[in-house]
Amino acid sequence: MIFLRLVHIRCCIFITLINALWMPTKAVAQKAYFIDGYHGGKWGHYPQDFTQYLLTKLTEYPTWKLNLEIEPETWDWVKQVDPISYQTVVKMAADQTTGRSIEYVNPAYGQPYMYNISGESIIRQLSYGMQQLRKHFPTLTFTTYSSEEPCFTSSLPQLLTSFGIRYASLKNPNTCWGGYVKAYGKDLITWQGPDGTNIPTSPRYGMEQLKPGSTWETIGNNNSLNYVQSAIAAGIKYPLGMCLQDAGWRNGPWLGHINSGFQPTITTLWSDYFAMVIPLVQAPVWRLSQEDIRVSLVWGSQILQRIGQQIRQSENKLLLAERSATMDYFFKQATWPGQKFDEAWRSLLLAQHHDCWIVPYNRVENSNWAEKVAQWTAATLRSANQVLTPAKHQAVAGTSLTIRNTLPYTQNGQLNYSFKGSKTDTNLVVFDSQGRAQPTQWSKRVDGTGTDLLFLATIPAMADRLYHLKKSKRNMGKSFVNLHKAGTNYFIESDQYQICLDTAQGGVITSLKSKASLQKEWVDTNHNAGFNELRGFFYQEHAFRSSAENPATITLVEQGAVRFKLRVDGHIAGHPFTQELILVNGQPRIDFNLTIDWKGQPHIGQYEETAYKAENRNKAFYNDRYKLLLLFPTALAGQQIMKNAPFDVTESTLDNTFFSRWDSIKNNVVLDWVDEVDQKRQQGMALFTDHTTSYVHGKDHPLGLTVQYAGKGLWGKDYQVDGPTQISYSLMPHAKTWDQAQLWQEDDRMKSPLLITDDYLQYQTPTSLVAFDKVGYQLSALYIEDNAMIMRIFNAASDVSPLTVLVPVHPSRITMEELDGRPLQHPDAKQTPTGSYAFSIAMPRFGVRTIRLSFNDPHNL
Repeated sequence: MIFLRLVHIRCCIFITLINALWMPTKAVAQKAYFIDGYHGGKWGHYPQDFTQYLLTKLTEYPTWKLNLEIEPETWDWVKQVDPISYQTVVKMAADQTTGRSIEYVNPAYGQPYMYNISGESIIRQLSYGMQQLRKHFPTLTFTTYSSEEPCFTSSLPQLLTSFGIRYASLKNPNTCWGGYVKAYGKDLITWQGPDGTNIPTSPRYGMEQLKPGSTWETIGNNNSLNYVQSAIAAGIKYPLGMCLQDAGWRNGPWLGHINSGFQPTITTLWSDYFAMVIPLVQAPVWRLSQEDIRVSLVWGSQILQRIGQQIRQSENKLLLAERSATMDYFFKQATWPGQKFDEAWRSLLLAQHHDCWIVPYNRVENSNWAEKVAQWTAATLRSANQVLTPAKHQAVAGTSLTIRNTLPYTQNGQLNYSFKGSKTDTNLVVFDSQGRAQPTQWSKRVDGTGTDLLFLATIPAMADRLYHLKKSKRNMGKSFVNLHKAGTNYFIESDQYQICLDTAQGGVITSLKSKASLQKEWVDTNHNAGFNELRGFFYQEHAFRSSAENPATITLVEQGAVRFKLRVDGHIAGHPFTQELILVNGQPRIDFNLTIDWKGQPHIGQYEETAYKAENRNKAFYNDRYKLLLLFPTALAGQQIMKNAPFDVTESTLDNTFFSRWDSIKNNVVLDWVDEVDQKRQQGMALFTDHTTSYVHGKDHPLGLTVQYAGKGLWGKDYQVDGPTQISYSLMPHAKTWDQAQLWQEDDRMKSPLLITDDYLQYQTPTSLVAFDKVGYQLSALYIEDNAMIMRIFNAASDVSPLTVLVPVHPSRITMEELDGRPLQHPDAKQTPTGSYAFSIAMPRFGVRTIRLSFNDPHNL
C-alpha cells in the first residue's frame, strides 16, 4: 500500500509537471491579434496637429502598429501645415523592415465604396492614389487592401493582385453604418473574383455576429473576451479583431482606450499577420457574390440621385474624351493633354468619396459633401468638354460634319446638330460620305433656345467619317412611327414595337409588343400594377398613391424619320409629373425621362420616424417597398434577375429585395442595368438607369426602379426634396440572356454616343484606330502614356476564345502588362489582307487586360 501510494504521489507530481509545462504552450496557441490604425484624411477628417499626435503616441507606445487608410492628398496638406512631423513620417514610411510601425492598407485616391462606380474608375482610384502616395513615400509598398467602411466589390481580387497587392480583408467591424460583408469562414478564405482570380483574405468570420444594441458594429471591433473565446470555440486558431479609428480620435491604442478585451492580444500590421498565418491554416475558396456584400444607403433620396447622376455623367464623358483625344493624337498629330486629364480625374475621384454618399449633408470646408460633388464633377466635365472641342453650328448648305465613333465596333446612332435660331429648312438633308441621303428631322427645343437637326449615321469602329448638309428635294423626313388614338388609348407602331398607353389610367403602358419576338406581349396584364406606373406610400396620408389614380394627358412632341417623342402629363398625390417616351429609328431601347414637380414637401416611405434612434435596427429608409417606385410588371414566367456590377454580372439568389432592418440588409443595388429573364432563359427585359440606386423585385412584386424617398435617413437627417426629381431610364425587351442580348454593348452605346467633332476640317480617318473582331468585349479605357497607347479590355460577355484586335500600323512592341506595369506577355502582330495589323489576346469572362502598344512613329498613321 505504501509502495502504491508513493507511486500514486509520484504520478501526480509527474502529471502536475507535465501540465505546468503544457499550460504555457496552450496559452501561446491562444493568442489573439488586433488591427489598429486610422481612417480618414484631409477631406474626411484629419485635424491639423494630428500627425504630431500620432508620432507622440507611437513614442509612448513603441509596440503600437498603425494600419493607415488616409486619403493620399492629405500628405500634400500635412507637408505644408506640419513639415517637421511630415518629415518624420516620410522616414518611417521608408522603413519596410520587420518591426516597422506603419503600413498603408488602402491607397485609393478618394476612398470610394467601389461597388457604386465603374470598374475603370476603381482602377484609376488605385492608380492615382498610389502615384500620389509615392510622391511623398517613394519606397512605399502596398501589400494588403483593407477598409474601415464597406468599400468592397466582387471584382477586386483581379484588380488588387494586378496592382501587386497580395492580401485583402473583408472586415469593417467598427463602421457598418453602410453595411457589411456576409459572415463566412474562419481564419482565412481565398476570395475568388468573377474571373477566377484568387487572393488570400481575412473574412468577417462565420461566427462574427452583428453586435447587440448597435447598428454600426460587429462583435469583432474590440477583441472582447467573449468574441475571442467564441472564435476559438468555432475553430479559429488565430482570432483577429479590427478597428481603423477615425483620424482625429485621440484614443491612442484602441484596445487601451476601451480598457478591456482578451489577453494576450498582439497589435499587428496586416502584412505581418498574413505572413504568419498563411502557412498555418487552410484557406478554402469562396467565390464571393456581389450579393454577399450587404450594403445600403438612403436610396431614392433626391440628394443621392443627383450625386449618382453627376458622377455617372462625369465618368462617361471623361472616358469618352480620353478615347477621342487618343484618336486625335494619332490621326491629327495632336498633343496629348495629360495635365488636363490628370486634373479631371482628380476631381472625379474625390467626388466618388464614400462620405459623399453616406453623409451628403455633412460639412466639408465651406460646403457640404453634395455641393462638393457638384463642384468637382463640374470641373471634370469642363476639362472633358474642352478636349472634345464642340462643333460650330452653321445651318447652311455645303456644311460638312465630322462624325466620330469612339467605340471599337461599328456604331449606328442618332446625332443632334444644334442651331441657335428657330428657323428650319426642310430642303436641307444630310448625306454620308458615299453620297447617300440619310433620314433627317428638324426639332425645335422646348425651351426656345434653338433648333436641332436630327439625323442617323453609321460609323466604323474608332473612326471619323464626313457627313454633308445639302439642299435636296428628296423626302428624307417620313416618320418611322405611326400614331393613332382610339378613345383613351394611344397606339404607337414603330419599326420594332407596338405600344399602347391609356390616359384613363394615368398614361401607363397597357400593351408592349416587340415585332422581333413574334408579337410577344411584354406587359403582364393580369397584374394589379400598371406598366410604367408610379406608386409609393405617402405616410402622412397613410396610403399608397399611384399615378394611375388620375387621368393623364398625352401630347405628341416629335414624330419624324429619326426620333419619336410622346409626353405624358399626370398627377400623383397632387404632384404633377411628366414622362417622356422616346423611340429612335433602329434603336432597340425605349428611353424615358421622368420629371416630378413637387408641390410642397412630400413624405414618402414606410412611416414617419418621429423619434429616431441610431441604435434602432428598424429604419424607414431601408424598406424600398414603400418608396415611390416605377413598376414594370412583365409577362415572364419564373422570373430570374441578373444585374451588373463593376467588371461583373451577378445572378441574383434573393427571393426578394426587401428588408426593413439593419441586421437584414440585402444587396439591391443597380449600377447600370438589371435584367429579368424567364425561367427558360429565352426572353428578358432589361432596365437601364442613369445613376446608381436600388431596384425592387420579388415573387410577389414586379421589377421596379426606386424613384423617391423623403423622410429620415442615417443619423436622423431629414432627406427632403429641394426641387423637381428628374431621372432617365430605358427598357429593352430582348431574346435569350443578358450576354446574348449584349446588354453591356447597349450600355456602351448609351454612355459613348456618336460625336460631331467639328464642321470645318474636311477630314475623315483613313482607317479605324482600334477594332475588335467580335462582340462581348468592352474597351474599358484608351489613352496615351509615355508616347505609348494604353488599351484596357474587359471580357464582358464573350467566351474564353481569343479576341483579335486590329490596329492600322505595325506596333514596334506590344506588351500585355499588369496594372502596376509588370510585363506579362508580348503578343505578335500580323498584317491582314486589308493592310491593318492584328494581334490576339485571351482572357476569361469578366477578365480585364491592359495592353501597351508602342509605335516608331505614332503620328504617321
